[in-house]
Amino acid sequence: MLFCNIDLLNEQLELERDRYVGVKNGRIAYIGETAPQEDYGERYDGRRRLLLPGFYNVHSHAPMVLLRGYAENLPLDRWLNEKVFPFEDCLTDEDVYWATQLAIAEMVQCGTVSFTDMYFECQAMAKAVLESGIKCNLSRGLTVFDGSAYEQIQAYRDNEELLRDYQGAGDGRLTIDLCIHGEYTSSPAVVEAVAAQAKERGTRMHIHLSETESEHKGCKLRHGMTPAAYMQAHGIFDVPTTAAHCVWLEGEDFEILRSHGVTVACCPASNLKLASGYANVPELMRRGISVAIGTDGAASNNNLNILQDLYLFATAYKGYYHDSTLITPKEALYALTRAGAHSQGREDSGAIKVGGRADLCVIDTDSPQFTPMTNAACNVVYAAGGSDVRLTMVDGKVLYRDGAFLTLDIERVKAEAQRKTDRILAGL
Repeated sequence: MLFCNIDLLNEQLELERDRYVGVKNGRIAYIGETAPQEDYGERYDGRRRLLLPGFYNVHSHAPMVLLRGYAENLPLDRWLNEKVFPFEDCLTDEDVYWATQLAIAEMVQCGTVSFTDMYFECQAMAKAVLESGIKCNLSRGLTVFDGSAYEQIQAYRDNEELLRDYQGAGDGRLTIDLCIHGEYTSSPAVVEAVAAQAKERGTRMHIHLSETESEHKGCKLRHGMTPAAYMQAHGIFDVPTTAAHCVWLEGEDFEILRSHGVTVACCPASNLKLASGYANVPELMRRGISVAIGTDGAASNNNLNILQDLYLFATAYKGYYHDSTLITPKEALYALTRAGAHSQGREDSGAIKVGGRADLCVIDTDSPQFTPMTNAACNVVYAAGGSDVRLTMVDGKVLYRDGAFLTLDIERVKAEAQRKTDRILAGL
């Protein structure tokens, strides 16, 4: 494809107007002010459109779209134990497959090109990812509430199968990570065993960390250290790690994350809705800790429109910390794109540059909320919505365009997802 006469946000997230961008073999092969001599296939009319690096959702539980609107207005412990866990106990691999398809449809419709997920029935999720064309860092959620050794539980067998059958599948679109759900849902022995496996197999890690005050304080009572110090002591941070939430960090926690290169997955909508609190994003950025953006699951958001979380990321902390200069539009967009790609180990993604992966989205700027476009980055961060996305491309392949899902049977996906939820709720 050759994008013609299109505005774009370049590698520095600065506006360049009226450019030609050629995509070939899954990569950006040309950027210029004039049309290239080489034939790039379809010519895309980019007038009154803005080309962006695709978005990265670095913390989600995609199949939880089936719980959308089900578990509401409850504190987190009751939300989990009275609603979420009983519902999830009823999920089959087929349920998870269709739920993942639905989540992917919602994500690509809003410009997301890759997501980082932890859940279960991951073989079904992997199938949905590969069929859809999106990218994903997938990990099997691990919880253990007794003295079982890691090698004795189902999560170990699932991880071995996922690493054997799916690591690097889809020309690298699918990456298998390892996962510890959290300190309070695991044991020290299991944490150490997963950390050792990750180090041996060269995988990345995905965890929840200091999401709630009770989790954070409970870890200090149980182990005499914060969750960050606990994970460091047991080797989790010896591999590249994405730590979700990090709302209740304190003291040396920031230096622990910085020294190990941990990426914080900030989930502002979920943290607000579940009343978990506000992550100290300004301090994270001041310390040089990488921060990216996630939606969390649709049961706690309630959608996967990452642009909603981008807006909250760029505004909520200004209000909480009483400083309107915090988090510039460029910093917010970097968190949504390049920082997200980096957290997934996708070093050739997340920016519009020659040689980079053609993971792109197009926003319609011929709309009231984009007029006037005195500052394109500001408009995207503060004014854009998922409905403004007109095209989403992954590795040069168009997945979504002008309301059409090119790799998913969206009507069947919606119907199957509704049937799955109806069946489960009828049995609860």
